[in-house]
Amino acid sequence: MDKLLFGPAGVPLSAKSRSTPDGVLQVRNLGLGGMELEFVRGIRMTPETARQVRTLAERNNVLLTAHGPYYINLNSHDKAITEASVKRILDTARIANLCGAYSITFHAAYYVGVPKDRVFEIVKSQIKSIMRTLSNEGIKLWVRPETTGKASQFGDIDELIRLSQEIEGVLPCIDFSHIHARSGGKFNTLSEFKDLLSNVETGLGKEALKNMHIHLSGIQYSDKGERNHLELRGSDMNYKALMKALREHRCAGIVISESPNLEEDAALMKEEYERV
Repeated sequence: MDKLLFGPAGVPLSAKSRSTPDGVLQVRNLGLGGMELEFVRGIRMTPETARQVRTLAERNNVLLTAHGPYYINLNSHDKAITEASVKRILDTARIANLCGAYSITFHAAYYVGVPKDRVFEIVKSQIKSIMRTLSNEGIKLWVRPETTGKASQFGDIDELIRLSQEIEGVLPCIDFSHIHARSGGKFNTLSEFKDLLSNVETGLGKEALKNMHIHLSGIQYSDKGERNHLELRGSDMNYKALMKALREHRCAGIVISESPNLEEDAALMKEEYERV
């Protein structure tokens, strides 16, 4: 991609209705560039609606991403949960592909007392299998485990860079708010943001910086990590420094606002990014 776009996580609050088609139209009305399809509580979109969404998104030049269900753990001790998790990721990719989405993301796993190196190998094996299935079905989009907000969850940035190095078609979804929360309130300065982006480029090449999928919001956290999302202006999240870092590294792709006010913070980030 050649530019950085901004949009909400789900249908804008100001949309005519809560339907995805109306969400796509409102994103364009607001002058934003994209929207994330939120399947976090399950995938309930019909193929017919997905094709309608694709047509509207292409016609209105709106880039789509998708977030898979929250109920995913590729490292569960229960085989049935692992199998259901794989199916949820595949189903997210299938419906996102019908919508013409560019990227899907999900929270991949919990450590559940298993050593981190072992969890990495388990997650890698499961995602490799997922990528083979998608390839066999002719589905091509970015598959992105997300950086997670608690130390109990698989998905620090180093794990995801390594995973992306080892599996073709996989890149991280970088949630800077989660990284900030996971670190207990650290990782919130211009130099830290630039260091992370440099690490991504070193590990994955310039292609990764030109195809980014980013999440951002204000965030409340404790010593255990993420608690809940906040509006940017009501939080300590240093979004202005992050916009400067993204600009300096010439990043492209999409930044998704997960703030409670959705499109307002998407517009706020877009304005700040264009200002620096």
